[in-house]
Amino acid sequence: MLFDRKLIKFIIVGAINTLVGSAIMFSLYNLAHLGYWFSSACNYVFTSILSFFLNKYFTFSVKEWSVFMVMAFIANIVIAYLLAYGIAKPLVTHILQGSAQKIRDNVAMLAGMCLFTGINYIGQRLVVFRRSNK
Repeated sequence: MLFDRKLIKFIIVGAINTLVGSAIMFSLYNLAHLGYWFSSACNYVFTSILSFFLNKYFTFSVKEWSVFMVMAFIANIVIAYLLAYGIAKPLVTHILQGSAQKIRDNVAMLAGMCLFTGINYIGQRLVVFRRSNK
């Protein structure tokens, strides 16, 4: 079952990560004038470390450690990131084709965050921390 207390806990962890990650990503893009991919990637590099520990111990209550778990977590983050932001950028660019580049990129980053959350949850729940789901 995907909709239970673990989802609520995942959303709480996600809210913390979203606050931290959004500050990083939008500051790098809008204030430091760094690119779309670099700004969004920095968000996920820094918040993924926090996410691993919070989700491992708080959300999914996993005590054991394994190389598979760490590698699966990294692969899940990378896949979710590439899918979410790879889908969001061209989709938003198409929908908002008459808008300024900054607006399209900011909306694409916001859309990417939403897509990432869903893809990431499914991957962590069904693959990375699956032992605690049984």
